[in-house]
Amino acid sequence: MNFMTLLMSNTAASGSAGAQQSNPFSMLLIMGIMFGAMYIFMIRPQKKKQKEEQQMRDSLQIGDEITTIGGIIGRVVTIKDDSLIIETGADRNKMKITRWAIQTNNTAAEKAEAERAAAAEAKKAERDAKIEEEGKKFAKKKKKKSDEE
Repeated sequence: MNFMTLLMSNTAASGSAGAQQSNPFSMLLIMGIMFGAMYIFMIRPQKKKQKEEQQMRDSLQIGDEITTIGGIIGRVVTIKDDSLIIETGADRNKMKITRWAIQTNNTAAEKAEAERAAAAEAKKAERDAKIEEEGKKFAKKKKKKSDEE
């Protein structure tokens, strides 16, 4: 039996006679489908994001440049279990912050951006070399053809 048919029959039955009761199984089925959709579209992506953030916070190293949730940018000096000490500004003020207050690791983001730029540059160079090679082949064929005539 199709889900839509089941849904339509329940709404038609409940509207046609007050004495008939709707099937409790269909209500549980609808609730289960709604919970499944909420899990797929809301809960799972949030857990994935939290896991990535925790991994970023756990992979911090001394010397990384970070941005806190409050917008403070600093370089990591000391790492402890649940806190770290960062240096900020030209006069090297030191601040102690907790790990959960770290929003981004700018050093890792810069490395990833540099890797993407290097990959794009390599791809462009490869494409240019291929075009140049095909141009040389075409010129050879054209010269060979003109020599035959």
